[in-house]
Amino acid sequence: MTRKKKTRSLADKVTIRTGRRKDYKKWRHDNPDQVAPSRRFVAKKQQQRKLQAVRKLARQQNGQDIAIHPDKTDSGANKPQGDDS
Repeated sequence: MTRKKKTRSLADKVTIRTGRRKDYKKWRHDNPDQVAPSRRFVAKKQQQRKLQAVRKLARQQNGQDIAIHPDKTDSGANKPQGDDS
């Protein structure tokens, strides 16, 4: 029979919420209703998403238009683009 290894760590034996990360993770897991992001964090993320959407829209509008599916009725359908000679 094997013996149980002695440990110096008290992290697993702690039952109260201290400042330690492991304890906080356990407390957060046990109390999901008390955990919520701060209003400041939520507002910051909303602002970041708005800015990201504005930048994406600007990139799309400034981008160059390409004809992915050119009309098949064009006489130069097989002619490569940019070859104007």
